[in-house]
Amino acid sequence: MIASVLVANRGEIACRIFRTCREAGIRTVAVHSDADENALHARVADAAVRLPGASPADTYLRGDLIVKAAIAAGADAVHPGYGFLSENAGFARAVRDAGLVWIGPPPEAIEAMASKTRAKELMGVAPLTGETDVTEADLPVLVKAAAGGGGRGMRVVRDLADLDAELTAARAEAASAFGDGEVFVEPYLENGRHVEVQILADTHGTVWALGTRDCSLQRRHQKVIEEAPAPGLAPELASTLHELAVRAARAVDYAGAGTVEFLVADGRAHFLEMNTRLQVEHPVTEAVFGIDLVALQLRIAEGHALENDPPRARGHAVEARLYAEDPAHGWAPQTGRLHRLAVPDGIRLDTGYTDGDDIGVHYDPMLAKVVAHAPTRAEAVRRLAGALERAAVHGPVTNRDLLVRSLRHEEFTSGRMDTGFYDRHLADLTHPGTGGPLASLVPLAAALADASSRAGRFGGWRNLPSQAQVKRYAVAGEEHEVRYHHTRTGLAADGVRVVHADAGRVVLEADGVRHRFDVARYGDDRVHVNTTTLTALPRFPDPAAQHAPGSLLAPMPGTVVRVAEGLTEGARVEAGRPLLWLEAMKMEHRITAPVTGKLTALPVAPGRQVEVGTLLAVVEGDADQGPGLH
Repeated sequence: MIASVLVANRGEIACRIFRTCREAGIRTVAVHSDADENALHARVADAAVRLPGASPADTYLRGDLIVKAAIAAGADAVHPGYGFLSENAGFARAVRDAGLVWIGPPPEAIEAMASKTRAKELMGVAPLTGETDVTEADLPVLVKAAAGGGGRGMRVVRDLADLDAELTAARAEAASAFGDGEVFVEPYLENGRHVEVQILADTHGTVWALGTRDCSLQRRHQKVIEEAPAPGLAPELASTLHELAVRAARAVDYAGAGTVEFLVADGRAHFLEMNTRLQVEHPVTEAVFGIDLVALQLRIAEGHALENDPPRARGHAVEARLYAEDPAHGWAPQTGRLHRLAVPDGIRLDTGYTDGDDIGVHYDPMLAKVVAHAPTRAEAVRRLAGALERAAVHGPVTNRDLLVRSLRHEEFTSGRMDTGFYDRHLADLTHPGTGGPLASLVPLAAALADASSRAGRFGGWRNLPSQAQVKRYAVAGEEHEVRYHHTRTGLAADGVRVVHADAGRVVLEADGVRHRFDVARYGDDRVHVNTTTLTALPRFPDPAAQHAPGSLLAPMPGTVVRVAEGLTEGARVEAGRPLLWLEAMKMEHRITAPVTGKLTALPVAPGRQVEVGTLLAVVEGDADQGPGLH
């Protein structure tokens, strides 16, 4: 029997595995980088071991140190989670060679499916043929990392001139994320559906195919919304997917949890890969089948047999990944203090953060997975959208509003989405719009809450009439100005009745209807009113904060990993030309010239760490183009 488990991972998945271990009475051991010393997964484990590393990004790739940590902490088993070394056969062997239980598939099975091109050959089921010599006729193509997933090391190439640069970027991302820079190229099928099958196999010959999942809503080839079962599949196609998934597992004598992924297009299933690990989206399968996949992984690792048949599926489940990122600005990852994260009762929240934690620059920007289960798909989708809309997410910019709008988009609610969903709809989904009938009241509530707290300290009303007090806020990129008065009876505003106002709650009556606003402020310029985040703007902007026209500022904290070859100050550049690349949260982000013109400044070099707003370059646009970005 397993008595103590070390999780060779971090964040949300480590916390999720620890939860099951605690319920089973199993002792838990965490490992952490220096950057993660105070991370939630390191705090909630029974024991934690620091892993020294050259950089926080490399720490969790040191299999030798993880095995030593397991032995030092008295663990008798290792669970790899997902990402990092979870699909590394050498690490699995090292764990076993150390006399520890490996909570995962046999190393031989990992090896057999590790090469995605070899896996396609093994399956022999309408594979997407890998290409080494790409021509114009092959376009578009997809560059993919051979050793991992999660969108890292993955690039769509539509122009042959971009291939070499995208191969270089993909190799760098793959090496950073998985310790293996091998990539390959395959044809890219536009607008297919990403459908997968969860499998679970024991060491006694039983293999379960636990339904289907649809993971078509993706950004940068990383899944954003997943659901089970996949909607709208013909029964014959679903049955075929189950059969192929079981065949894949049996072909490599699989044991444990795994996922077989397909691209479904024109009613046909194209085998993509087999992920020999637990998937991020496993909670939707757990909800539908009423099981705990981590608990079953533990039982299989202990040698127990599965029942002959899996449990029956019930209802529908949908999961949304909440990211600290700005979808409206290139999905730029965000950092800072997460002041509060809470969802309504009855909704599953898997997270590696708690109130007051800091979101750093070194790892994936996913804050949490939010999961709803209901008897029907329509009910589950509605429930999840409503829960996200009411969730308290106080801190950096997130994709929460995008998730809500995506779940309510007609293409999604009707089950007609595909992998091109955000290519078609991102601009509309991230447009601030009107914000609904309460939009004009939200900035006013923020101002009244602030004024109420100040009035208690400094006094409010005057003996003589005075001009209105003015506050300015930015909401989703738009500026709002509000006016209010201090009176003998309290705060007042034109057109509404102020029923109540204090630092944490404002009640306003407009057109005979009362509206309540919960307000939170955490000592900075960010104000959270219900589910809207506002930025308080200074009354008099700081002239020193202005930059020259054409200035390119770092959109996120990160490290400059590359500068375009041969690029120097004084060079002419074309609009859209890549100038340099930033690495943040295990992904590379390309910084391009905003206009055609002259590069007048390039104050950074590879290896330079930068903060948000750091000047990266200045491009002076040609006279007929006007200024560049600010």
